[in-house]
Amino acid sequence: MPAMRGAKQISHLFLPVIVAGIALITGCENDLKTLQQISAKEVNKPIERYTDVDVIYSDSARVKAHMTAPVMIEYKTDKPYTEMPNGVKVIFYDNQLVESSTIISDYAIRREKEKNIELRKNVVGTNAKGDTFTSDELIWDEATKQIHSNKLVHVKMADGSITDGTSFISDESFNHWTLRDGKGKINVKDQSIAQ
Repeated sequence: MPAMRGAKQISHLFLPVIVAGIALITGCENDLKTLQQISAKEVNKPIERYTDVDVIYSDSARVKAHMTAPVMIEYKTDKPYTEMPNGVKVIFYDNQLVESSTIISDYAIRREKEKNIELRKNVVGTNAKGDTFTSDELIWDEATKQIHSNKLVHVKMADGSITDGTSFISDESFNHWTLRDGKGKINVKDQSIAQ
């Protein structure tokens, strides 16, 4: 009988130990979830913040573009990106280092892996002829050296012609561009009309 009494005492002690162990494991699991949530938030926090940014883009030692922004914030995630929340200005140059076009916007984001800059909010592009291209979004593809948009683009040419359309695509100089579903008012010189 003394052996039985000892077994009952052990079982009475064993039960609280098991309950405490389960509580401890459950508590750790909740803490682990909390840590994962905090970690996920930390990943999306900015790594670097710069002010008065001045960036030169070159290709084969030739300056191709000059970008300025009041503020630039870098995020290092699995898809790194850089945000310019207070606007940006990009000036493009031809092979003789003559300014060929400019783009300004109130906001921009550069996606590092895709090598493109999405310019958003009050985006205005201008070419050397004085034509202006206005949209809510223009995307500069650094790899293809093209600017495109699937949003409405308003074009006002130096001669006063106006056209609106979607699916806009252009070279960086805004000299060779196409606009889908375009409609507007085109000014035509008298001598160019066949009689």
